[in-house]
Amino acid sequence: MMTETQKRLIRVLQHGIPLSVEPFRDIAQQVGTSEDDVLEQLRAWKSDGTIRRFGAILRHHKAGYTANAMVVWDVPDELAATFGETAAQRASVSHCYQRPRFEGFSYNLYTMIHGRSRKECEETVRAISRATAIDSYRVLYTTAEFKKSSPAYFLDETGSGDGRGSHK
Repeated sequence: MMTETQKRLIRVLQHGIPLSVEPFRDIAQQVGTSEDDVLEQLRAWKSDGTIRRFGAILRHHKAGYTANAMVVWDVPDELAATFGETAAQRASVSHCYQRPRFEGFSYNLYTMIHGRSRKECEETVRAISRATAIDSYRVLYTTAEFKKSSPAYFLDETGSGDGRGSHK
């Protein structure tokens, strides 16, 4: 069971880290605790697996990466882990998942590739294909983005996670 302070911390963190000189001190002030307590709690959650990672999210469009491709791969099941490790090492691959195959759809690995152009994405796909000897794939380019957000936890009665109402 989480304490109210932990829930307040999550409500603040789920909206991102402030762009300031002392972001964790700013977070602590919003939560009503100390900077040391915030950092200690984050380390504890990382250690016990409550959170897997704590890092920045790059908004790829704003950084000039306007070509996005979901690539579906037909990888022999016994090679899936090796393929995934190889594909995931590429900087342009933001996601790499194994999923079940479906009747009429033999693809079981999915990579999300970001590039400054379709050509750049295709170069990455070919490089992964060469490195893994997997040549059964389809490249599905993004044509429209309808939603992109992180999950929100411990929402208040307004549906906001920050206690101040919606700020979108």
